[in-house]
Amino acid sequence: MWRMASESASHEGFRRRCHVLGKQETRACVTTDVSVDDTEQGGDPLRTNRRQFLGLAAAGATLAAAPLSSASAARTKTSARIVILGAGAAGTALANRLSQRFDGAKITIIDGRKQHLYQPGFTLIAAGLKSANYSVSTTGEWLPRNIEWIEEAAAEIDPEAKQVVTASGKAVPYDFLFVATGLRLDYGAIEGMSLDLIGKDGIGSVYAGPDYAAKTWEEMSRFTDKGGVALFSRPATEMKCAGAPLKYAFLTDDYAVQKGTRSKSKMIYAAQNKTFFSVPIVSEKVRMLFEERGIEPVYDHVMTRIDPGRKIATFKTPEGDKEIGYDFTNVIPPMRAPEVVMNSPLPWKEGIWVDQGWVEVDKHTLRHARYPDVFAVGDIAGVPKGKTAASVKWQVPVAVEQLAAQIEGKESTARYDGYTSCPLITRVGKAMLVEFDYNNNLTPSFPGIIAPLEELWISWLMKEIALKPTYNAMLRGRA
Repeated sequence: MWRMASESASHEGFRRRCHVLGKQETRACVTTDVSVDDTEQGGDPLRTNRRQFLGLAAAGATLAAAPLSSASAARTKTSARIVILGAGAAGTALANRLSQRFDGAKITIIDGRKQHLYQPGFTLIAAGLKSANYSVSTTGEWLPRNIEWIEEAAAEIDPEAKQVVTASGKAVPYDFLFVATGLRLDYGAIEGMSLDLIGKDGIGSVYAGPDYAAKTWEEMSRFTDKGGVALFSRPATEMKCAGAPLKYAFLTDDYAVQKGTRSKSKMIYAAQNKTFFSVPIVSEKVRMLFEERGIEPVYDHVMTRIDPGRKIATFKTPEGDKEIGYDFTNVIPPMRAPEVVMNSPLPWKEGIWVDQGWVEVDKHTLRHARYPDVFAVGDIAGVPKGKTAASVKWQVPVAVEQLAAQIEGKESTARYDGYTSCPLITRVGKAMLVEFDYNNNLTPSFPGIIAPLEELWISWLMKEIALKPTYNAMLRGRA
């Protein structure tokens, strides 16, 4: 990588990268201008590129540092029975943090999934830059040895009796419960849509899983070979990584440009309301980029039906149903709580999320509003921001320290402020590292190195290279 960065700056300020794309091993070479965007005015591109690379190394070291290190905190002795529902990013990070923080606790994690999926990698797979196995590991390899893993799904949560019942009917009592189930992709809410359509007739869906992301790449690649109408949208529910729909619109546009078919293509982005992103300044930046790149927005459009045969998607709008034809579309379904949580007493009972099932927790402590021995972390937590892996990195230590203080009979000052991070890819080789909190304040981690609303090569490297090692460290309870 060092050699590549050095050579790029010496060739008239351009960095040329070639990737093996797709199963057909088609080669696409992408040129990224670093002479203007990534250097100081009047500076030496080579020197600046090296400085940025060293900055990235420092940034990676900073990302790997624990926000509230359980390793540095004194271990709390307890015989409490702690149950974790879900062994995804949040549940696995919790299992490791809890095992490091408590001495004598009986920790049980309940999840029937054998595979662990690195979900931030799905976009890279769907861009033809990584193979499907890039995001796949096993659940067991990340879990600490001193906990119990019940390898089946949870069927019932009873916070009054303080127990979880598994699919086989096993009752698992707890003193404290951490809900980290993740969310459910509700493809059935879109009439005519099913998983078996992904990878056929111009239909993709990045979120469905690594194999489906690879199929989405194949469909997007076929589309950008010849052109046509590309249709992008997002659901009206809360969703994980709300920047992903935007990323894929930008990536499709970029590949069409690189292949010389952009003039034969029409790109439409159907926003679910009147904005593109929940942070106003970021939404305005996206609007400007869409205008610059000829991506046509339509507003207040929520997909309700798809007709694969006719290649038409139907949207609910304030003026009634509207149809939009497509040659390629990235379908993103509504996202809701898993049924086991939805059907429990834990979700919000009023407000905007009553039909989505998110767990009713205090947004700063992540403790349940009605059941003080229950916490929720990750996608399932009913908080205004935070359905990203970066959010999990900051939520988990807060929840663990809140529990430690409760067991010790103390008050904890640990608070989650809504930190959310989105490496918003705008083309292959460029991204904006957008970080923000509950108040929509931009909260850049690396001021002077990474400007949050600039399309930078270093921000791309954060997504492509630095993020996965940080994620893995988080799973181990070290970040």
